[in-house]
Amino acid sequence: MIQQIYPQVSHDYNYELNKDMQIAAAHYVPTDAAGKCKQLHGHTYFVNVTVAGDNLDDAGFLVNFQLLKKLLHDKFDHTTLNDHEDVFNDHNPYYFPTTEVVARVMWETIENHLKQLPSKPTCLQVFVRETPTSYCIYRPKKGGKSS
Repeated sequence: MIQQIYPQVSHDYNYELNKDMQIAAAHYVPTDAAGKCKQLHGHTYFVNVTVAGDNLDDAGFLVNFQLLKKLLHDKFDHTTLNDHEDVFNDHNPYYFPTTEVVARVMWETIENHLKQLPSKPTCLQVFVRETPTSYCIYRPKKGGKSS
C-alpha cells in the first residue's frame, strides 16, 4: 500500500491513531440509477480508520490495531458486500453498499465496539477509496449521531 495522507479532523483528544487496510470485495448497487454498477463487480477498497481518545488501556493502547482490522477486514474481505444482510439490503438506498454507505457502516461497526471499551475512544472518521480516483469519507455529526 502506498503511503497516503488523509483529510484530518480537528479535535482536542490527547491521542489519535490511524489504521490503513485493504479489503477486496464485490458488490452491486441495486438500482437502475447506478448504471454499470448495478452489475456485480469488485474493488480493492483502501480503508483508513481514525480513532481518538484521551485514555490508554491496560496494555498502553488507545485501541489495538489488530482489533480494528478484525472488525472490518475479517468481516468484509473477500466477500460480496450485498450478502451482509445485517448491514446492507436491496430495498432502502441508505443501506445499498455504495461507497458512502460502506464508509458509514464501517464507522458504525467500529464506534459500536469502541463504546464498550473502558477507555472510551471514539472513531472520528472512516475514509474509503473505491477506485484510484474515487473515495468517500464518513464523519459523524457532532454528538456522535450517525444519521
